[in-house]
Parts: sequence; structure tokens; C-alpha cells
Amino acid sequence: MRAGEASVVPVVPARAINFVQSTVPWQPSRLAPGTDHVVVLPQPPAVKLLTLARDLKRRKGRERQGLFVAEGIRAVEELLDSAIPVRGVLAGPALATTPRGVQLASVVADRGISILEVDAAEFASAADTDSPQGILAIARMPDHRLEDIPTGGSLRLVLLDGVQDPGNVGTILRTAAAFGVAAVVALPGTVDLWNAKVVRSAMGASFRLPTVITTIAALTSFLRDRGIVLWGADAHGTPLESLRPPEALAIAVGNEGAGLSPPLLEYADSLVAIPIAADTESLNVAVATGILLHSLRQ
Repeated sequence: MRAGEASVVPVVPARAINFVQSTVPWQPSRLAPGTDHVVVLPQPPAVKLLTLARDLKRRKGRERQGLFVAEGIRAVEELLDSAIPVRGVLAGPALATTPRGVQLASVVADRGISILEVDAAEFASAADTDSPQGILAIARMPDHRLEDIPTGGSLRLVLLDGVQDPGNVGTILRTAAAFGVAAVVALPGTVDLWNAKVVRSAMGASFRLPTVITTIAALTSFLRDRGIVLWGADAHGTPLESLRPPEALAIAVGNEGAGLSPPLLEYADSLVAIPIAADTESLNVAVATGILLHSLRQ
């Protein structure tokens, strides 16, 4: 077959057709005139999406490739609504079991994004969830840096200092986006912001809210140069309601068990606390972040 020509494959009887039948790129197709064959239109050589998706389950793989995975119907819908380039989509049998899944597959195909159809076992080998919805998308990580954060005027930043739970981090991203935070900055010890569980928990916020991964030294230099005040969340700090927030403010929240790291505690301009009942030990870090951000809007 010469380049640009269409290949012809036999039509499968309707009762035998499954949404996913083989590990091949999903290509637009049509019936060949006057025949009972399907014409599969030519497209560029398929990327090995299944192998790539498996590699991206590991942080080292994501960092090496500069790619991440968005898994599930809602996450992929949000990704497609963003400006982030999508490398390709992996589709499993479960995607065809709901009208929303079928519609999403149609949208992906209409945009010319490569779709690789795989069986249930192959999809499960690349998926991160126990009950996958039959779709995951591979996309390019946005490249945000501290110097890209717009400063001047009212500014709110959230700093994650060793926050390790993916669900908490995803919820913090979602909350930060809802309260108009300019960016979320991840410091050493924090879970990978492009971990699949973080992306899923963020409910699309990862695709809209700038996130930066940096060191404490680089962060403190940035804050100092830009005149941004740092408050650290700490149970033994000053009650939040007794402080007047500055116009440009960064709020640091720490590890779920250990709290803020010593270097950040030392650099912070103030330590702030959320008053809680005496018989309650602490708040979940994502809940505490939400309370802090809401209070700062009052």
C-alpha cells in the first residue's frame, strides 16, 4: 500500500462488535462504496501509548518524559477544555458503557487526537484507579516557574511544604483555584503534583492553576525580591483573626504529621493558627488551607 492510500478490513458482524477490540490506533472509518468492507483512513504512525502510559505511572517516568496522565471521564473532559496539549488517549472497554463516555470518545476523535483502543487487562495495567472508567489521556506538563508568577497588587500564593497525601494536595489545588490563588508552589518532600491521584482529586484545577516545583532557597529569594510576606500555618501561631493580611501574601502549609520544616519556620514573617476546640488535636491540611483562604477573602 502506497503512502496516503486507505487500507481495507472486513466488517465485523454487529453482534460481535465491541467498543474496544485491539491495541491499534483508533482511526476514522467508513464503508467502502459498494462493498461490505470498512475503509480505515491513513494516519501517522501510532505512538506507543500503552507503554508510555505505563511508564508515566512512576514519578521518574513523568519527569523524564515531561508528560502526565489524566484518568477518568471528568478529568479528560477538563483537560480537553484547557490549553494543555494532549499527546494521545488510551481507551478501554468501560468507556463505551455510558453515553457520556461515548460522547467523550467522539470529541477526542473529532479533535484529531490519537486514540489507542486496548482490552480491559491492558487498560488496567496503565490505569491508576481500582475502578477505571475506560479512558486516560497523556498530556504535556505545563512549564511554570517562579518568575512567571505575576506580582504587584493583591496576591495570594499557597506553599506546600512536604505535603505527601495525593488526595490532600489535589483538594488544595482545587480549593486554591476556587479562591483565586495566583499559584501553588511545591517544596521538597511534597508529593508529585502530576501524580494521577493528585490530578484526579484536583478536578481540573491542575489544568488551570499555575503550579511550580522549587526549593526553599529559590522560594525565599523570590519572596524577598518581590516583597511578598510569608505566613506559616502552625498550631502554636497567632490566631488568624487577630492579624491583618498584607496585600501580597504567601501561605505555607506543612506535612500532615510534622508540620512546617525548620527552614520555613525560621523564614516566616508570622505563624498563624486556626482556633479549634481544645479537645481536637488538629485539622486536615486541605481543610485548614480552605479555612485560611476563605478567611483571607473576608
